[in-house]
Amino acid sequence: MITWMQRHKRWLVITIWISTIAFVGAGFVGWGSYDYGSKGGAVAVVGDRKILANEYQREYSSLYDQYARIFGEQFNQEMADKLNLKDAAYKLLIQKNLILSFADELGLDITNEEIAKQLVAIPGFIKDGKFDKDTYIKVLSQNRTNPTEFEGTLKRDLLLQKVESIFKIEANPVELENLNQLLFSQDDISIQILNSEDVVLNITEEDISKYWESNKNNYKSEPAFEIETEEVSLLSETFTDEEIAENYSKFRIDYKKEDGKIKSLEEAKEDIVLALNEKATKKIALKKYLELKKGKDNFEVKATIFRSKLPFGDENNKEVANSIPGDLLKPFLVGDKYVIVKVINKITPKVLSYEKARTLALNDYKKVARGLQIEKEASKALENFKGKEIGLVSRDSFEKIEGLSQEEALTFLNALFSSTEKKGKISVGNKVVLYKINSAKLSSYDSKKDEAIKTTINNLLNQELMTNFVKNLEKRYEVQSSITSKE
Repeated sequence: MITWMQRHKRWLVITIWISTIAFVGAGFVGWGSYDYGSKGGAVAVVGDRKILANEYQREYSSLYDQYARIFGEQFNQEMADKLNLKDAAYKLLIQKNLILSFADELGLDITNEEIAKQLVAIPGFIKDGKFDKDTYIKVLSQNRTNPTEFEGTLKRDLLLQKVESIFKIEANPVELENLNQLLFSQDDISIQILNSEDVVLNITEEDISKYWESNKNNYKSEPAFEIETEEVSLLSETFTDEEIAENYSKFRIDYKKEDGKIKSLEEAKEDIVLALNEKATKKIALKKYLELKKGKDNFEVKATIFRSKLPFGDENNKEVANSIPGDLLKPFLVGDKYVIVKVINKITPKVLSYEKARTLALNDYKKVARGLQIEKEASKALENFKGKEIGLVSRDSFEKIEGLSQEEALTFLNALFSSTEKKGKISVGNKVVLYKINSAKLSSYDSKKDEAIKTTINNLLNQELMTNFVKNLEKRYEVQSSITSKE
């Protein structure tokens, strides 16, 4: 999935123009240590437009939320770092301000009425079926912003929409019909499927040893940490109806059902009691943290734990892993306890001996050997191809390829219809599919497929147009950057 996102993030960056609405309720995500130079918190200047650090932070938070919606629970800060989300947010912000500079040159603007119309349509600001000013201010406060900043961001995004609408183009009927026939063209094919799992290997101890020797830096012990920990169990106090009602009144927007609707006071009682106990327990944990920091108390537990066995949750485990010996981490919640961790020492990975790495090396060697062998067999079989005739197939004939799963068949068919070779081989997972195209023909025009095709081609046309538009704007307006990563 990460590979897919890295391949397509260019288009994600270019097509996600409007981020304001996604920002509401997305939370606030930090990116670590960055230096903004000496321009009063500005990270860049595009034309006459100054980009402030808080704009960059909001762009990053919004983009982080966009990716989190795609990946779900598996998305975290580590994955965001691997995808270079900080750079993507910065580039997106530069692109937006290039377009805004062009809007300034054209004299385009957004009226207060247009901003108000957009505000009253944002679900997060609605209470009892209508826009509520108090809810609006509270939501913005929880997202670390205010009406002036938010409406300024909203104005910029509406202006971006206005500029984009000027250049919006659509495919004409002839292009749609031709693409309709081309995308669903059919090939009459014959295939032969080779499976690497069927390859018989004769592996000697010398083969494994040589492979390990050449790749031994890939087989290292896991990093470990010597840590001390102190736990503070969650309180289970009861609270009066008045205390519960007061908390609900202040933070009702935080208590939501799965469908996003706010829970009633009665429905939220259990969550409120838990939140109040967590808050009270955190105060105790912070007091304990200060005592430990000043040496007035000692830790209860000392242990050495491998990186994969750290029991504190992804984000907290990462914090421990990124710490240096001597660091004392502030209390964080794990299950029903607040945990304080002090990192005593970090044990770096070492190359495993052949005996300890043998099983891992053997498994890897088998994959490599099978891959090489199946390629040899595939090349030989292709010279004297004798495949099974499948008949006519199109891109959506994934149920017609016997011997491949639907996912494998889709991969094969996409590669087949992208190939310019009449005969060849296509790798699909641990299989190689040999194919021969006996004949090909365009499909009959099917108007029912026009809508799906129209969306696809219009997106491609507009993406390409906006890409070229931004490239020209880069030559038109000066971009001065003052951001320097400290990573």
